[in-house]
Amino acid sequence: MARRGQPGHSARLVAQRLGSGSAMAGAVNDYLGAIAAKGFSPYTVAYRSRSLAHLVAWLADRGVDHPGEVTKPVLERYQRSLFYHRKADGAPLSFRTQNSYLVPVKGLFKWLAQTNRILFNPASELELPRIERRLPKVILGVGEVEAVLASCDLGDPVGLRDRAIMEVLYSTGMRRSELCHLRLHDIDVDRGVVAIVEGKGRRDRMVPIGERALAWVDRYLSDARPGFVVPPDPGIVFLTLEGNDLTPDHLTRHIGRYIRAATGKPGSCHTFRHTMATLMLEAGADIRYIQEILGHVQISTTQIYTHVSIDALKEVHTRCHPGATNTRHRRPTPGAGGRSGGGGDVGELLAVLEAEAAEENRSAAGETAALDTITELVEENHHDHSRDRKAGRG
Repeated sequence: MARRGQPGHSARLVAQRLGSGSAMAGAVNDYLGAIAAKGFSPYTVAYRSRSLAHLVAWLADRGVDHPGEVTKPVLERYQRSLFYHRKADGAPLSFRTQNSYLVPVKGLFKWLAQTNRILFNPASELELPRIERRLPKVILGVGEVEAVLASCDLGDPVGLRDRAIMEVLYSTGMRRSELCHLRLHDIDVDRGVVAIVEGKGRRDRMVPIGERALAWVDRYLSDARPGFVVPPDPGIVFLTLEGNDLTPDHLTRHIGRYIRAATGKPGSCHTFRHTMATLMLEAGADIRYIQEILGHVQISTTQIYTHVSIDALKEVHTRCHPGATNTRHRRPTPGAGGRSGGGGDVGELLAVLEAEAAEENRSAAGETAALDTITELVEENHHDHSRDRKAGRG
């Protein structure tokens, strides 16, 4: 199994160079190198690589191998092909998915025109599909959250790790990718905050973390993590049994199984993000504080983003989050946390969260599947052996 510093240590998305040898593939490779040099995140570069590889293959099938041969009608045909495409189950691509394939196309041809590689930009007037605004499919109640958390096998190091992971997701509302990148020195126990370094959009932020989540993290660090570490210690908080980073896709499937087993509902890491935001809003937290904790720079229908201090965030989090402390939480009277905003603001926030979840869940097919499958098999076998040993003792 690969270790840190060796090929295959991490299964995070990696941009793949297009190897067809055509001028179109070469232009895409140059574009990907240019946006990487501008500071675009590796995930963004990798995602655009996959989307543009689809375009290059579609163009090659129609005998178009040079960027200068691409016209607006050609791109409109490509857009229609996305609209009429059907997945294996017969379902069409959502407008959000179609949009995700077309945005990189507009970026590519804009860059090609700006760098004088083509005479004009054929994608300049390409109209993107309107994206539907949907509310989250699953939001858990407090009792359901507690049932999910209680379903971990605390006698198993992996179960203890999973409990700590879900406590952190529930307490902080951080994204799955942010949790996978969390390092030991990012957690400030004395202040009760977590530093999220280079979150979405490469923005840093500080978010509150509750006493209960900190207690579970401390227990995991002392009782489970030392058995996962393969020297030299990478400094990542949550590791697999083999000492590797967790990958976002593996984490989503793993957490989803806990949610489904405890509640019968489909779920993922983002379910905790949705639930945390909803429960705090219902408890009276001001929507501006929720925006700050979630790392949303702005929401289109709300007022201009208002900065609030970490001390104020911590106070509202402790007062309004059901799982912030180790004591029984009494729900505040709605409105006690300040101006919560109108119902439209709340709905808009939840719609943004659902869009964010859809974006995170559109991972590159096959990019992480092999390593994730190995990780899941190892951890499932470990869990089975642990359960068998307990049965034998019984």
